[in-house]
Amino acid sequence: MLRSMFSAISGLRAHQVMMDEIGNNIANVNTVGYKSGRVNFQDILSQTFRGASAPQGGLGSINPAQVGLGVTVAGIDVIMTQGNLQSTGRLTDMAIQGDGFFVMSDGGRSYYTRDGSFDVGLGGNLINPASGLNVQGWNANAAGTVDTTTATSNVVIPLGTRTTALASSTATITGNLDAAAAVGATSSTTLTMVDSLGVSHSVKVTYTKTGANAWDWAATTDPTDTAASTTSTGTITFNSDGTYASSTGSPVSLTLTNGATSPLDVVATLDAMTGYQGTSSLNGQVNGFTSGTLVTFTIGAAGDITGVFSNGQTQLLGQIAMASFVNAGGLLRQGQNLYAASSASGTASVGVPGSGGRGTVTTGSLEMSNVDLATQFTSMITAERGFQANGKVITTSDEMLQDLVNLKR
Repeated sequence: MLRSMFSAISGLRAHQVMMDEIGNNIANVNTVGYKSGRVNFQDILSQTFRGASAPQGGLGSINPAQVGLGVTVAGIDVIMTQGNLQSTGRLTDMAIQGDGFFVMSDGGRSYYTRDGSFDVGLGGNLINPASGLNVQGWNANAAGTVDTTTATSNVVIPLGTRTTALASSTATITGNLDAAAAVGATSSTTLTMVDSLGVSHSVKVTYTKTGANAWDWAATTDPTDTAASTTSTGTITFNSDGTYASSTGSPVSLTLTNGATSPLDVVATLDAMTGYQGTSSLNGQVNGFTSGTLVTFTIGAAGDITGVFSNGQTQLLGQIAMASFVNAGGLLRQGQNLYAASSASGTASVGVPGSGGRGTVTTGSLEMSNVDLATQFTSMITAERGFQANGKVITTSDEMLQDLVNLKR
């Protein structure tokens, strides 16, 4: 009878652990990125009264006679199913759709999390503002190139930094010059060229018809722009079917007096122009841009961070890293929505989101807890009844002991 009491005590302990885990799951029902736990039971060793025996003589086999000695907690699984995504509209909030973890670091140790409630810290680092841990990834070089084969480091988004200007070097003029126009007719387009100092110069290119399928062109600067002048001229001719034939005069050369590199030579491409009958209409596009400051950024599904500058230019700033594990359920909870690698989880495989089985990044959203309240409340009833039943075994065993004691009065 004492065995039944100790078995029931083990049942009380096991169901208390089950209730503890259920309580923790319910407490974290609104915790970002939380993954619920599940308690599994297994029986303890059994006491053997009679061993098993094989058939012999005219008798068949005899089964063993054993009595169990209770229950114990076999393990607590972490359920790594996808949580629902909740839109926040916040630029630095990120959720993982699929498998994987954001990589965080305190400068000496790496942690892993599904909690993407990040922010840009004082030094420009992308951080978790609750813990101060830095998001890991790869930063782009000055040319906007990211090398993901190198070791990860703190992701930096340098808001407010200024980019250098890029002087114009090429221009493309497209459109049509009216083949039916009279000799002396004109048509023009304006090119905005940028010098090495980032100063814009407006250059008007005027086409004047000189004969059948032939036009002269001349470039002039804005009269108010006293720092630039040009004497560039040229010609363009078309074939009898209106297609481009040849041109002269490129590049357009600006003489500058503002301290910028002079002359500013811009190679103009005219071979996309046509000479059909119809209204003359021209359009010019020039490369180069003025200096600008980083005002905002966007993050793509692959974790690529693209900076947007005040001059309208964009440039790749960095790449967020994502880790995956052979056995994610083997990770160790560290608190603060963090996990650490263990011998059961294996080492982290760090790479680009959306590759190698890793999930993608959804910005402006957070992954909510995957706790299912209906399941938890049902499990709570099961735990309560299991605890109650084991308590009843103890009281019944006590009554049997009392009856045994009362046999001798």
